[in-house]
Amino acid sequence: GLTVYLLLSRSGPLGEFGLLFTPAAMVCAQALLVLPIIAALTRQTVEDLWREYREELNAMEVGPVGLVATLLWDGRFSLVTALLAGFGRAAAEVGTVMIVGGNIDGFTRTMTTAIALETSKGNLPLAIGLGLILIFLILLINAAAWGVRVWSEQRAG
Repeated sequence: GLTVYLLLSRSGPLGEFGLLFTPAAMVCAQALLVLPIIAALTRQTVEDLWREYREELNAMEVGPVGLVATLLWDGRFSLVTALLAGFGRAAAEVGTVMIVGGNIDGFTRTMTTAIALETSKGNLPLAIGLGLILIFLILLINAAAWGVRVWSEQRAG
């Protein structure tokens, strides 16, 4: 968060674009935050699949594009899990979005920053209510991903 703030501040290298305290800055900061998590999990998934299918794919003389497509398709459910891990990290983040977004009401306030604000104001019932809604939304998205996986596996036989 601080690194993105320094890059986007007026004296920073990207300051001339005026992105600080905008939703675009928040998206950039969140993307940089979750990218290492998703990349690490994706690399591990593809590496495990490569170890498992290397001999078969080499024997069939699959080209580079086919190789990547095959590994990504076979690991699609694990890759969705990697995306969900990144989503969970982004959904729980407060500091980064507050630093680069500013928590501006109606413009850059997110659910997590609203929870932090209401907690600091002592409005615990509202903070707990927002927290429960956030947890419900995250569970709903995870349940939908699980449902798609079950449906896809049933359809495949």
